[in-house]
Amino acid sequence: MGSLGPLKPDHDVLVIGGGLSGCYACHRMKQLNLSVKVLEAGTSVGGTWYWNRYPGARFDSESYTYAFYFSPELLDEWKWTEHYAPQAETERYIQFLCDRLKLWDHLQFNTYIDSAQWLDQDRVWKLTEKSGKTYTSRFLITGIGVLSNPTLPNVPGVANFKGEAYHTSRWPKTPVDFTDKRVGVIGTGATAIQAIPVIAETAAQVTVFQRTANWAIPLRNTKISEDEMEKIRSGYPEMLIRINETRMGFMHSACGDSIWDYTPEEREVFWEKLWALPGFPFWLSNYKEIMVDEKANDLVTAFAAKKTKERVHDPWTADKLIPKNHGFGTRRVPMDTYYFEAYNRPTVRLVDLLETPFERVTEDGIITTAEEFKFDILVYATGFDAVTGAFDAIDFRGTNNHSLRDEWKDGPRTYLGLTVEHFPNMWMSMGPHQAYGNIPRSIEYAVGWIAECIDYCRDHNISYFEATAAGVQDWTDHVHDLGKDLLSNKVDSWMTGVNKNVAGKQKRIVARYMGSAPEFREKCKEVADAEYSTFTKM
Repeated sequence: MGSLGPLKPDHDVLVIGGGLSGCYACHRMKQLNLSVKVLEAGTSVGGTWYWNRYPGARFDSESYTYAFYFSPELLDEWKWTEHYAPQAETERYIQFLCDRLKLWDHLQFNTYIDSAQWLDQDRVWKLTEKSGKTYTSRFLITGIGVLSNPTLPNVPGVANFKGEAYHTSRWPKTPVDFTDKRVGVIGTGATAIQAIPVIAETAAQVTVFQRTANWAIPLRNTKISEDEMEKIRSGYPEMLIRINETRMGFMHSACGDSIWDYTPEEREVFWEKLWALPGFPFWLSNYKEIMVDEKANDLVTAFAAKKTKERVHDPWTADKLIPKNHGFGTRRVPMDTYYFEAYNRPTVRLVDLLETPFERVTEDGIITTAEEFKFDILVYATGFDAVTGAFDAIDFRGTNNHSLRDEWKDGPRTYLGLTVEHFPNMWMSMGPHQAYGNIPRSIEYAVGWIAECIDYCRDHNISYFEATAAGVQDWTDHVHDLGKDLLSNKVDSWMTGVNKNVAGKQKRIVARYMGSAPEFREKCKEVADAEYSTFTKM
């Protein structure tokens, strides 16, 4: 392995994060008979499904597609109880995987990693947690999530509130009682869309503060009977083929038809049919132009606006809940369960922050430019510093003390979305420039590719494996080129890296792979088939 320093690492592989990526990476490293340790900040596994236990939290893609497919035995053993599983069931599923795969001895909890330093002479990674304890390994895998670094609103006095206050992604394990309470909810993104209807069932009053309206379409969730679960199990092989063929790894593929080949009446019939289906079809199975042609998007946006107005009784509220700054589908579309209908309750009120902005949070409520509000509970549904935020939260240092924050100060630069120049022996699962969509399908491929790469390094006595400047440039250019015609790249959202609550995150970036999942996998496979010739190896 060349001229290495005297330090013998504690482990072959360290993994940061105990969510789906970390658990699957642990399994794959065990299969390679490598010494592996997963370091997780929480008290157990789950990642997204550990931290996000707010009221109403659940899948918005079908449960049985949001699962790992590497083991038919595990698929057959597990039973989903709903088509779109609630948070608690998903958390149990991940714990079930750890039980069956015997991962627990390799998992360490309550471990907040503060820094990750590449030691040039020894060719090892040194990770330091906030307590000062260190861990070393030959290889490093990050499984820190796309949406895992929460943000609070950029409003004076947030720390002053004396009542109960919760961020949706740091929800307590003990249930929060909203009965007869005055509740302020800040935000109307995906988590708020799930939480508000549930909170409104028991709260005396719910006041929702909205800066940016979001589109949402009905989830139409139902229970899964025993007979239905058996049919789902028998259909797993065909289901896997289908989701591996679709652009985003879901069961729903684009219809492929042109919107301009149909009359307005025919479009209306088609859209009504899609709207009535559970889950994603109205977004993912629509006409092929709606994500690239503004005129086509205007038409589907008008239909979605009409549907929203039908669900909200008060015309002023309905109008405010309809986005004016982005067309339908150009941001990630949440699925809802009676979200818009919640505003028909006399106890639920919408406040438009574009008309009456926040002035400050007080000890007992919120003051806007127009009014003072008193609350018992504040709920911050204010989202995340997405994609790169989880990396920014850790001080990653590569060769010659190179800072990852500096490397990405103008936007992420990666090779295959899996590696970064100046950061040898480090791989990312669900890092920037990877294909997102169905997250477990994306993770299963990314971690599988990483495992094969690490196995290659071991078999070929390679102790140094790094992306090249040319590879990073080519891949980053490719990712940017793919997004040039997409309407989604012309709006502010977490998918373009914009977060108005985070300093320096007001500029749009290309944060994810804009091509199809099959295309992404094919390009990664070509690199592996060429024995990683586009990397620096020593």
